[in-house]
Amino acid sequence: QVQLVESGGGLVQAGGSLRLSCAASGSIFSINAMYWYRQAPGKQRELVAGITSGGSTNYADSVKGRFTISIDNVNDTMYLQMNSLKPEDTAVYLCNADLLDRVLGWGTDYWGQGTQVTVSS
Repeated sequence: QVQLVESGGGLVQAGGSLRLSCAASGSIFSINAMYWYRQAPGKQRELVAGITSGGSTNYADSVKGRFTISIDNVNDTMYLQMNSLKPEDTAVYLCNADLLDRVLGWGTDYWGQGTQVTVSS
């Protein structure tokens, strides 16, 4: 069984920084890519950033230049460094993985429980 566990959320003032982590564990053979999504109250879930195991990245326009995604392939952990935070970044941040499970095969429907990020003005 695969588990994704996020950490690092919290309350920060506008202009501040936070670093989120997503640790994957369980019956993982390999990870193809990992993603950060966020969902604010009353809004649709949106893709914030993604990274492949080879290090290729993509970002939502709203976070380019402020957020940096990275991955530790040895420890199956993904990070999101968030700088210059704005009140509109307030949301639950969730990680998602595209990976090969030793038992179930390839799958993309692996999600963490989410971590709350609140940015005060």
